[in-house]
Amino acid sequence: MTNYGFLIDQRKCIGCHACSTACKSENEVPLGVYRTWVKYVETGTFPNTRRHFQVTRCNHCANPPCVRICPVTAMYQRTDGIVEFDPKVCIGCKACMQACPYDAIYIDPDTHNAAKCHFCAHRVDQGLKPACEIVCPEQAIISGDLDDPNSLISQLIAREPVSVRKPEQGTAPKLFYIDADQTTLTPTASTTSSTFMWADVVSEQLVGHHHGNGNGRVKAAREVIPLTAASGAKIRPPREQGLGIGQSALMMGGRVAGHMVQTAYNAQHKIPWHWPVPAYLVTKGIGSGVFLAIAVAVGLGLAPLAAPLLAIALFVSLLFIGITTGLLVFDLDKPHMFFTILTRPQWRSWLTRGAFILIGFTGVAGLWFLAEAGAAFNLWPEAAIAGLRPLFAWVGIPLAVMAAIYTAFLFAQAEGRDLWQSPLLPAHLLVQALMVGAGTLLLMAPFVAMPAEILTLLGWLFAGGLALDLFMLLLGEFGIPHASEVAARAAHDISHGRYRRHFWQGAIGVGHVAPLALIALALLAPALAAPLLAVAGLAAIAGLYAFEYAFVMAPQHVPNS
Repeated sequence: MTNYGFLIDQRKCIGCHACSTACKSENEVPLGVYRTWVKYVETGTFPNTRRHFQVTRCNHCANPPCVRICPVTAMYQRTDGIVEFDPKVCIGCKACMQACPYDAIYIDPDTHNAAKCHFCAHRVDQGLKPACEIVCPEQAIISGDLDDPNSLISQLIAREPVSVRKPEQGTAPKLFYIDADQTTLTPTASTTSSTFMWADVVSEQLVGHHHGNGNGRVKAAREVIPLTAASGAKIRPPREQGLGIGQSALMMGGRVAGHMVQTAYNAQHKIPWHWPVPAYLVTKGIGSGVFLAIAVAVGLGLAPLAAPLLAIALFVSLLFIGITTGLLVFDLDKPHMFFTILTRPQWRSWLTRGAFILIGFTGVAGLWFLAEAGAAFNLWPEAAIAGLRPLFAWVGIPLAVMAAIYTAFLFAQAEGRDLWQSPLLPAHLLVQALMVGAGTLLLMAPFVAMPAEILTLLGWLFAGGLALDLFMLLLGEFGIPHASEVAARAAHDISHGRYRRHFWQGAIGVGHVAPLALIALALLAPALAAPLLAVAGLAAIAGLYAFEYAFVMAPQHVPNS
């Protein structure tokens, strides 16, 4: 069976961009986005300098993560190995952009669907070569059947030393390079200035990604040498794990002018997800957390809850799940295509699974709400539904848990954002849901009559959730060094870079320290407990949004190409 792939011979590439312009012409690619482009990286000290070229595009991976995460099979892999897309089906969720570790996918500014290099499949189907290959004046681009031992591409790969981009991702890329330089293959190996050769750097993804201050200016490293070896040699202190020195590994101890490694030209990519995604994480946490708090109380018989209180709590839960759905649809580039997830679901995608989890959870919570609201308005006696409450609670609890944590599995499919692929994330999202769910009910307490037993339960859930979440944040997510440089850079950007105020002042200060202090005050002044706990609940919600904003945005600033 045919298995198409690309080979770029960097010994021949002259950086002429003929492949880029041929691709744009053949596929009518709009201005500002690229299916193939040539990256320039310059190394050395004058007069011993060199400019390295890298033809960059979709890798047509053998195990493509963009196909796996797409909820509607708009991204798909043909049996001949070409990774293709269907613009008529795409809903513009941008999940494929997060899954691609190579920055190969973009949103078409005219049609609002995802697009990328598709191997000129319309030409290949007619027995023709891709446009970039036939236009290359140096024959530096070779395509063909990797499984055919007589094909030129197979012979060159067998004979020449080749490399691929990010083999550690496990995507099995089929874009091979001869004589590629590591400074072009590794996106973080070179610095990016405020300008390129022919363009200003305007992408928020590129500006300042190498430096801890997040403003694009080089931050001078403090060189502290407090120790001396027995031989008399000065000793460098250990550096932070995973970050190198914040610039290129080839620039150890040197200045940019003294040992130059810089990107002279590259395609600029937009950050796909912005404030609606962290907002959706917060509203989903509130909706599922409120349900979990009352369902645990009912299922375990921990507090006597009457129909009016249950109806109000369930309404709040459904309201925030509704807001969650609204934010998800709002963030789509083609929101009118939202129902495609339901009509042609791709079940390997956690976007699809999450949509059906939310539907199932909403169905159970909605039926329970109707039963309690009917009893509250005396449409039927409360005793008639008392026996159904444990059933609703125990059926709804697993759905609420999955609603709270499914995003962790979606983020795990986003292979372009290593920080999101944390094994702690499912448990972390569940703790956050219980924390803000209890906090939201405490925020309602001054306005809605609640028995003392439920207030005590909510207080323990809230305080325990705050303490456990703080522990997981400081000693789990950001206390243990991350396995990859990409994840380490994103985590450093949160704790010490551009999002440090969101993290320390917002998430830690407002979201944890202040609520715990207010809980302590409530214990000392029981008469003021209700308003103090209400303010604490509001602070926890605000702090959670500050953290989720930093957690969603920071990994997207680290370039993948």
